[in-house]
Order: sequence, then C-alpha cells, then structure tokens
Amino acid sequence: MIVLDGATKRYRSQTVLDDVTITLGDQGVTALIGPNGAGKSTMFGLIGRLLVPDAGTVAVDGTDVSAARSQDLAKILAVLRQDNHIAARLTVHDLVEFGRFPHSKGRLTVEDRDQIDRAIAYLDLDGFRERFLDELSGGQRQRAFIAMVLAQDTKYVLLDEPLNNLDLKHMTEIMKLIRRMADELGKRVIVVLHDINFAATYADRIVAMRDGRIVADAASDEVMRPDVLEAVYATPVEVREIDGQRLALYYT
Repeated sequence: MIVLDGATKRYRSQTVLDDVTITLGDQGVTALIGPNGAGKSTMFGLIGRLLVPDAGTVAVDGTDVSAARSQDLAKILAVLRQDNHIAARLTVHDLVEFGRFPHSKGRLTVEDRDQIDRAIAYLDLDGFRERFLDELSGGQRQRAFIAMVLAQDTKYVLLDEPLNNLDLKHMTEIMKLIRRMADELGKRVIVVLHDINFAATYADRIVAMRDGRIVADAASDEVMRPDVLEAVYATPVEVREIDGQRLALYYT
C-alpha cells in the first residue's frame, strides 16, 4: 500500500499539497482528478521521491520513501511523468530496456530480455521495436513509454496525465490498456486524468482534489454526482447515465 500521512508541500508561501492523508494502491485503477494546480502531480512527485515533503510522511509497503534505497523503491514503484521527453534518439527497444535498469544495472540477463520482449509484445509494439521514438505517432510513443514502465515489473504503476496531447482514439486505447494491465497483470495503477469521463469509465476509484486537498474519495459512481463535481471544479456540471455509465456534461 502507498500511504501518505499529513503530506504537505510548499513553494515559498504557497501550499500546493495541504496535510493530505490517504492510502492508495489497494485495487486495480485509481484515478486522480481535479483542476490545474489541485496538487495531483505534486502528490506523485512525493510518492516517487521526485519531491521532498515539507511535513508528513510517504510510505510504500511500510517503507518510508525518504529512507528507501533508490534501487529498492524502483523495484516496487514505477512513475511515468507527463514531461517524459528524452533528448537522445532512441529506438523503442532502447527505451523499454531502461525499465530494467533497477534490476540489471545495465547488464541485461536472460530474465531482463524476456521482460523487455513481453512488455513490447503486450503493448503491441513488435513491429516498431527498431523505430526511433521521433518516428512514431503520439499514441505509439506513449505506448512505448508505458512499455518501459511495464518492463520495470513493479507492483505499483503511477501515470501522470498519460492522455496529454493524444486524440480521442489514442486516449481510448491507452485507457483500455491501463485497465488491462490492472485486470490481467495485477498492477495497482494510479493515474492522473483531466478527462473525468475517462476516469468514470475505466477507474475503480476516483480521488478528486482541489487546492491541495482531497475533496472526494470513493468508487467512481459515488464521485460522479453534480454536487461533488461542482465542488471540485467550481463550475456547473450535469451528470447523465448512459447505458448504465454515469457521464459528466459541463459547459463554459
């Protein structure tokens, strides 16, 4: 389990994560939603030790993140940030190989190569393994980054806005893939999303944030209510049920 206890992060006089206590990773897919600046990416940064909390603690499976060895943490927790640009010209295979570094330290074993091959195949990238990343479409490139995370072979997978800059078709493909990873591979996926309807459709649980605090934390259907969503986004939201699925309509 990933446990934040009183986690707080400030930048000078601004508090961007405010005394957050929550347990994550107890089921398949958890979606974090909320407006820009709500604290979602900051929470990810604290969990992945990309940021240091100003107060409170973060623990993964009982180990304080601040005290864990980087190699040990990387074997149970994989984080894909939204700014995942890599300057070097890499092939898909080269990128996915990076996911094995916590295990291999650059000296690949048979098991490492098997994990790389399985991740590439699972993401349906066999035909692209020798393609350079800058030769891929946005959806193909995002799948390659998720394959890298999958090859890391961790229990917990954190994805920060993986649908950014994708069209509707590729957003749907990525969300179906995330759902499959949870259902077929037993991954505990925590994903930051801007599109609340994708969260409602594919997540088991939604955590809604605003101004660095948690506004709602419940099963998807319980969060997909006009009063809850209006409290999160400070704008009128209509919720309709279509084919048994609650979906939000919002207007500017």
